[in-house]
Amino acid sequence: MEEKILEAKRIIDDASNITVLSGAGISAESGIPTFRGEDGLWKNFRPEDLATPDAFSKDPKLVWEWYEWRRKLIKDSKPNPGHYALADFEQQVSDYTLITQNIDGLHQLAGSRNIVEMHGNLWQIRCTSCGNIEQNFEVPFKELPPLCKNCNSLGRPNIVWFGEVIPMPIIDKSLMAIENCQVMLIIGTSGVVEPAASMGLIAKQTGKTIIEINLEPTPNSNFYDLSINGKSGEILPQIFRKEQTSN
Repeated sequence: MEEKILEAKRIIDDASNITVLSGAGISAESGIPTFRGEDGLWKNFRPEDLATPDAFSKDPKLVWEWYEWRRKLIKDSKPNPGHYALADFEQQVSDYTLITQNIDGLHQLAGSRNIVEMHGNLWQIRCTSCGNIEQNFEVPFKELPPLCKNCNSLGRPNIVWFGEVIPMPIIDKSLMAIENCQVMLIIGTSGVVEPAASMGLIAKQTGKTIIEINLEPTPNSNFYDLSINGKSGEILPQIFRKEQTSN
């Protein structure tokens, strides 16, 4: 692994435009549950039963109770060294974009700024009437379901639900970042959920150098230039660490 980390560091050091794609793996190292499988069940509901426009239309209070439960679970979670390494690196490179599939806000908490949130943000409420988006860190909520502070209409989680499409401006910004970068890092994502699953392949087809960091190999690992298996919280600080020079 040490040789691969050194190779990744060499590639990164020679690049001035970097795009990063992060997934659930980096947040898992901060204790964020995936809400999948048996561990994801809540009151006998699966995420696929609740994170839909239809479920919200039928029972918005129930859906919000589930999201409040999720917010309670992660409210004390902190960014890990992988989050901080990315935030620090953003200050060192001239062009940098972080595309994330995560909705927990840990990248922002670590200090990252140029972020594209593909699936939304758990700490935002979007009005179903006027479309106003507000940050809200109340745990628990003062009222359920929460209402828009702008027009007093029903608010919904600012999340891309099952059955919804990611807004085109988000897709366009992501693809533009991939098109313009020299190197793409893919961190903590299984490579099976679209459209993120295809982004590395798109980058590869357009001549970018791809570095993958994940606990285990993914279906796309063989297509990438470099695949490093391990914890991103341990690997990223080594890749981005500046070498000390002596005078």
